[in-house]
Amino acid sequence: MSGPAVIAWKVAGVAALTLWAGLSARSVDGWLITAVMMFGALGDGLLSAYGLATGALAFVIGHCVAIMLYLRNRRTNVSASQRALGLLVIPASLCIVWAVLHNAEGWWHAAIYTLFVAAMAAMAWTSRFPRYRTGLGAMAFLASDLFIFANEGGLMSEIQSALTIWPLYFAGQAMIVWGVV
Repeated sequence: MSGPAVIAWKVAGVAALTLWAGLSARSVDGWLITAVMMFGALGDGLLSAYGLATGALAFVIGHCVAIMLYLRNRRTNVSASQRALGLLVIPASLCIVWAVLHNAEGWWHAAIYTLFVAAMAAMAWTSRFPRYRTGLGAMAFLASDLFIFANEGGLMSEIQSALTIWPLYFAGQAMIVWGVV
């Protein structure tokens, strides 16, 4: 599926989250989460219109803004299990990408992107924002991207992709913004 209508459909959900975050913004943190969602909507549009690499760049910028937001809002008391998950997310995600795509040409592009999305998820998990909204939302976002790579690596059918990637991604984005706002 492609074309302007599909692009508009894909962008609409996260664009609505961007609007909600912007209307709710009362501080720098509110504007940061608005920017995160804006780059997500932009990434959705660019991904659909121009391909994976262009869309990924917008998402990486959004992940960097999100990391900044989560660094500004570090949890003061992180339990051992929370710290462990935060520390394991990046290497585990990189191992998954390598296992799925290491035979594909340019697999390291996916690894570089994964470094950013996994760092964002780890920082969200250990931030002061509600872990069962923002933290799980960030993990769902990460999972959706790992499923994209599994699809690219031929490990998923198109129906499996359709039933996992978009729902995990949008639910993740919604949970992230809901937890921060």
